[in-house]
Amino acid sequence: MDVVAACRAFVSVSERGSFTVGAAAARMSQSVASRRVAALEKHFGERLFERTPRRATLTPFGRDMLPVARRLVLTADDLERGAEAAKRKPVRLAVPELGSTGDLARLVADARDAGVALEPHVAGPAERASLARSGEVRAALVAVPSDQAVWCVPLGLASARAPRTRRRTYLDSLRVGRGDTAPPRRVWMQPEDDVAHVRDPLTRQCEAVGLRPAQLVLAPSLTLAVAEVLRGADLLLCSAAQAAGLGLHWRPIGETEPTRGYAIAAAAAGDPERLRSRLGKAIGACLGAEGTEVAR
Repeated sequence: MDVVAACRAFVSVSERGSFTVGAAAARMSQSVASRRVAALEKHFGERLFERTPRRATLTPFGRDMLPVARRLVLTADDLERGAEAAKRKPVRLAVPELGSTGDLARLVADARDAGVALEPHVAGPAERASLARSGEVRAALVAVPSDQAVWCVPLGLASARAPRTRRRTYLDSLRVGRGDTAPPRRVWMQPEDDVAHVRDPLTRQCEAVGLRPAQLVLAPSLTLAVAEVLRGADLLLCSAAQAAGLGLHWRPIGETEPTRGYAIAAAAAGDPERLRSRLGKAIGACLGAEGTEVAR
């Protein structure tokens, strides 16, 4: 027996003195109201109403039970309203700075379609992890090695001018020769890639092919990194999705395959799996992860 539904029928009938009118007020049929009240009477072992063809009059037991039943119905209504309010409460999610307001807007729109009110908070890798640990955000997309990742984003090099080769850009092509007088071309890393599993292997590879230390540069922001690339022949370490959004020409790296990896960290234990199941595809598209379509 649904005790709340039965009490709702009982309260509505008692307030109106009629099964027909009380049932209509409670948005149920008269037969359903009668069955629910009868089930409640059977459960308690006492009659709640004295029934006549025209009236339903409370018994002494019914009068005693009415205040308790009314409180139960009101509490159940409060619970329903609280649940709806909780579902509408924004989920604050710490996300990377990926350069595209449109991608974040699409993620928010897709989340709303999935019944999640998402509030993105843009932050760097270290700050996102810290925000999740402190509970300042509900969840965060944290940077992890690809073997621990839910979403993997291959990285390459992007230039302002279309490269001569249509396949890959090799780091050793940036090596400065003895007779070169032009400034050395640089590879700009954005703060999002200042994590050990991206930065350290790329640094070692640059050293291995003979690049100067100053040719791999960590920019203070994505905006400043892109500005340097737009000024000349420098390159930006980024994803294909980022390059497309910035109007740059992207190619994979010939000697290595750096990859951003992302997973969800959250304050509440069940949140990562819930967010992943409901928003996994939308998050992957926003990040430009493998398996999602990227505009070229």
